[in-house]
Amino acid sequence: MSSLASMIKLSALKQKTRVLSDSIVSNINLCRTLAISVLVLCLVCLIFLDSSNRSSSKFFSYLHPRLAPSNPYSSPNPNRYPGSSDSPTNISHLVFGLVTAVVTWKPRKPYIDAWWQPNVTRGYLFLDKPLSEEFLPWPSTSPPYRISDDTSKLERESRHVAPIMVRMVHSILETFREGDQGVRWYVMGFDDSVFFVENWVDVLAKYDHTKYYYIGDYSESVLSNLFFSFDQGFGGGGIALSYPLAAAMVKDLKGCIRRYPFVRSADTIIQFCVDEFGVPLTVEKGIHQIDLVGDISGYLSAHPQSPLLSLHHLDFVHPIFPSMDRFQSTNHLMEAAKIDQSRLLQQTICYLRPQNWSFSVSWGYSVHIYEQIHPRSMLKRPLETFKPWGKNAKPPKFMFNTRWPCETPSVFFFESGGKTSGNQIVTNYVRSASPAHPPCQWKGNNSTDYIKKIQVFSSATKRKEVSVKQSR
Repeated sequence: MSSLASMIKLSALKQKTRVLSDSIVSNINLCRTLAISVLVLCLVCLIFLDSSNRSSSKFFSYLHPRLAPSNPYSSPNPNRYPGSSDSPTNISHLVFGLVTAVVTWKPRKPYIDAWWQPNVTRGYLFLDKPLSEEFLPWPSTSPPYRISDDTSKLERESRHVAPIMVRMVHSILETFREGDQGVRWYVMGFDDSVFFVENWVDVLAKYDHTKYYYIGDYSESVLSNLFFSFDQGFGGGGIALSYPLAAAMVKDLKGCIRRYPFVRSADTIIQFCVDEFGVPLTVEKGIHQIDLVGDISGYLSAHPQSPLLSLHHLDFVHPIFPSMDRFQSTNHLMEAAKIDQSRLLQQTICYLRPQNWSFSVSWGYSVHIYEQIHPRSMLKRPLETFKPWGKNAKPPKFMFNTRWPCETPSVFFFESGGKTSGNQIVTNYVRSASPAHPPCQWKGNNSTDYIKKIQVFSSATKRKEVSVKQSR
């Protein structure tokens, strides 16, 4: 019996071993099958991913259009965009979207007339309501006009705290919807934005228009940035959106407006909409909101060495040429721009050491002479001839360093200019009364009072710009 029991146990053990062995083999086969399936799936995914330059973005965009990981350094498929050739950017690649109102158009029309080039510049003027007979026929010298969409329903649905801002933001969609061919950049502004178009072309040509870019600049006043945002481009000075970014934004621009009903600034809403794509502001120092009041000659006379792109709020400051009114001043500056826009306002500092004089030249605008030798680090700071936008602003008032306004030089303003026979450009500057500030002990031993006119000679070759500004 004992032997029989042992045989039964041995047989049972062999059966269990056989079952276990069969189970292991089965599991191994299953693992092999799963491994092969995973490899096949990976190969299919790789083939699918390789078939699209932006598959990851497309995958996320199917989940939600705002989840696509787009930023200035992403690489949208350049063949998708109408202006995506490799040719250099020119004026035909820019479209300007300008927001105005019937009540402001007539008094501000001269600002746009100063820079708009009929049949050359492309863009649209968006009015808040249909024009009356007094505005018709529409002059061919002005931008083509459009009546803005009725956004009242969107304003009600979103319960927006500042309904007027909805139309301003919505103008991006309306400008894009015009469907212009070959567009690389949309430049948005207002009826009192003065743009220097040739410089816009040169500056935007530095950037890859097939990527996502949001280009602008801050306000000059600290309080304006504090109240709104230190990360936004201020729209009066102009903001530039690359075609791919604009195309992505307009897909859900109304939804974006609904998401920010509590924001009181159109510029901030635009920044928030851009933020949803992970795109930061790229700063260009030649864009000027001019959130300043009073005499801005000190500010313009110390312009950084960046191409002048825009001026705004000229209705709120003194005429930039003291012997002219505001519109005359704007047109006079444009006369200098016609000679050489690439150099306009950019500051150059030089010295006449035998006389102990320092010169600060703001090309096409002004020349300052100081009767002492002052370092460049001092002269590059603007004379504080102006005041901040906010009446009760406390220091720090400005987004830049300034000099005490009593450091008054001899001041000369642009009069005329043109090309010479020797492949040079000459600009002429005539003496003006110095700004009225308390006298300081900055007079030297060699007076400049006898100088009535200054000539500045420069190369007729367009000034070349330095490398692309980095985003902040």
